[in-house]
Amino acid sequence: MIDKAKIAELVNEKLTDDQFLVDVTISAGNVIHIMVDSDNGISINQIVEISKHVDGNLDREVEDFELSVFSAGLTEPFKLVRQYKKNEGKEIEVLLLNGQKLSGLLIGVDEQAIDLEVTTKEKPEGSKKKELVTKVHHLEYSEIKEAKKILKF
Repeated sequence: MIDKAKIAELVNEKLTDDQFLVDVTISAGNVIHIMVDSDNGISINQIVEISKHVDGNLDREVEDFELSVFSAGLTEPFKLVRQYKKNEGKEIEVLLLNGQKLSGLLIGVDEQAIDLEVTTKEKPEGSKKKELVTKVHHLEYSEIKEAKKILKF
């Protein structure tokens, strides 16, 4: 079986400072999927370079494989703290392990947790009308099942 660590090492050899490896998966039949991302966007030419580098450093004579290199899509869930940092100041949607879904502005990111500013309409006590209420939720990564960027058109 092809070594996941070797693939990660080959990918990291071609990445620039603002680019990073998100994930490497190797499934049955040696189907290799490599997901990369960048703080400032990644071009198709850079993805092709990474693909050629990995392909050129693996021997198909020893072990045949299928290779797919792609960038983290706009609708892909975040897998790394660096992806949260990249999206700080932007609107994200968070699904918690308890099933609760929150949407708001990502206002803080550190190695253990995020701060999400959520604005909802709530009816204050004694009032007949709902008002906008903004709360900051401090969420540990261990509480988060999935988080992704909200696309606005």
